[in-house]
Amino acid sequence: MLYHPDLMGVDALAEKIRKIPNFPQEGILFHDITPVLQSPEYFRLLIDLLTYRYMGQQIDVVTGLDARGFIMGAALAYQLNVGFVPIRKKGKLPYETISQTYALEYGEATVEIHKDAIKPASRVLLVDDLVATGGTMLAGVELIRRSGGNIVEACAVLEFTDLEGGKKIRANNVPLFTLLQNDGSM
Repeated sequence: MLYHPDLMGVDALAEKIRKIPNFPQEGILFHDITPVLQSPEYFRLLIDLLTYRYMGQQIDVVTGLDARGFIMGAALAYQLNVGFVPIRKKGKLPYETISQTYALEYGEATVEIHKDAIKPASRVLLVDDLVATGGTMLAGVELIRRSGGNIVEACAVLEFTDLEGGKKIRANNVPLFTLLQNDGSM
């Protein structure tokens, strides 16, 4: 049974997000959604809020970015009755892949997707936990497009509006939905 989104607000989710200073390096304030995932009520609320948003849209597959995007994306795909495709860190997928390198706030990384994971013209929903610089999500966008998929929307729990990630994603003709926005003041 789905929780109706009016019963609890997204503000409740914001309160459950743990802030960890200086992780993974000095000067970064990491926003950790694992307390949301650990709580049956809040995890259900998160997935239900996203399910209500997407249940009336035509989506063929949900993709999730390594690693928290896997958790949310798989649960959302289940609720929407569609398949799930992981976008993993380089070297973690066992079959033929295509890869995309991107910049992080604190370095560089590469993600991959199986070559046959997305059928051409599939309507794809891209899921991650947060949008900061936008590098990871834009790499996922590129992999989906190179696979022939059409991105319905990208979504995340949190967008840092004081950083350029959300603007970059939208500038790449990808609609972006986030439950929470943070201007850097919290």
